[in-house]
Amino acid sequence: MIYNNIYKIGVRYRNPSLWQYYIFLKNSETWNSGQLQQFQFDRCKDFLKFVYKYSDYYKLVFDAVGFVPSMMQSLDDMKVIPIIDKSVLLDKNKEIHTKYKFKKVRLSETSGTSGQVLKFYRNEEWDSANRAAMFRGYSWYDVYPWDRNGYFWGYNIDKKAQCRTKILDVLQNRFRVFSYDEEHIRIFANKLKKAKYLNGYSSMIYETAKLINQLGISDIYNLKMIKGTSEKIYDNYDDEVKKAFGHKIISEYGSAESGLIAFECPECGNMHINIENVIVEEENGEIVVTNLLSRSFPIIRYKLGDSILLADENFNCPCGRNHPILLDVQGRIGKSIYGKTKKYPSLTFYYVFKNLALNKKIALNYQAKQREKGKIILNIEQDSPECIYDLQAEIDKYFGKDVDFEINWGKTIHAHNGKLRDFITELE
Repeated sequence: MIYNNIYKIGVRYRNPSLWQYYIFLKNSETWNSGQLQQFQFDRCKDFLKFVYKYSDYYKLVFDAVGFVPSMMQSLDDMKVIPIIDKSVLLDKNKEIHTKYKFKKVRLSETSGTSGQVLKFYRNEEWDSANRAAMFRGYSWYDVYPWDRNGYFWGYNIDKKAQCRTKILDVLQNRFRVFSYDEEHIRIFANKLKKAKYLNGYSSMIYETAKLINQLGISDIYNLKMIKGTSEKIYDNYDDEVKKAFGHKIISEYGSAESGLIAFECPECGNMHINIENVIVEEENGEIVVTNLLSRSFPIIRYKLGDSILLADENFNCPCGRNHPILLDVQGRIGKSIYGKTKKYPSLTFYYVFKNLALNKKIALNYQAKQREKGKIILNIEQDSPECIYDLQAEIDKYFGKDVDFEINWGKTIHAHNGKLRDFITELE
């Protein structure tokens, strides 16, 4: 009860409109498709009218393409607005920010996988609605944000920074791993006995599960949810995580600038799109997102750089929710693999290892590195050299003799201090 009260006091200060949005979202999750689509259109129209009035950048853009928000008849009308990427948010940062005087804004900063630091101000309603959407997802698993939880994120080795982090963790009823030695893992496992959920980088959850299994200290936990975010969840993670914690990792998809896009459904295992807050488009297999509450720093037709797979619009989820379904986030687009004569998208690795898992029942965790054209160092976590012929056959399907692979088995592919990147290149 004490953490419930502490959390609500914190929300009253930081996110005063959060519970208002949460109650609305719990109500709207029972709507039919027509009601959801009508609400999305109405909110979009109001949002774009506001943006035209207060953003210098978008006033020029809308005028240039002849887009008049007040004349919108359907969401298709906004497709004349040019698609943007992170470079536009960086280059036109000041002009994109709106001139409206909000009661409350917070500075956000993100570098993502691109390494480019983006800073922007997020209005309180945007932040609150985003958190409300996340908490609605939690509610599907009978979890509350103030419940005792384990947290997996990058940690700072600086002692002062660790001290500050530990204080914040206590206030938020959470705990984390600051070291992967046996003593700290045992302490962490003991704390899990009173936890309701785990969340954070999926690779760090997996690494901790492996260590707990190796030490033989897995116990009967009362966990209700294990949420992975910011990274792909490899097929091979499930066995270790289920063995250690009793559940598989579920997916949450979004980014700091786009907000929460989708949350995994406990019934179908796919992700429901947060249609009340965002619009998701698919252009040439790539996600394009509009955040309908980003009034301080409008995110409109923003290309995140991920390849996605959407369900058919007639797909009916057994849970009864009518929100559109995101079937899969297949990987990052943008980085290129350079062969001796050709260039390949880094997403090619996704298909190589996905095919192995589906067709040969071989689940491998990998990290590829490229330092020179025509050569790839492929580190595999599993010590399974007997799989080399099947792996090489899949590699040859996509690369032929254009890329030489150095395959190393039984390698550590995660440094425990941040996101796991499946492809690292020094050529771009």
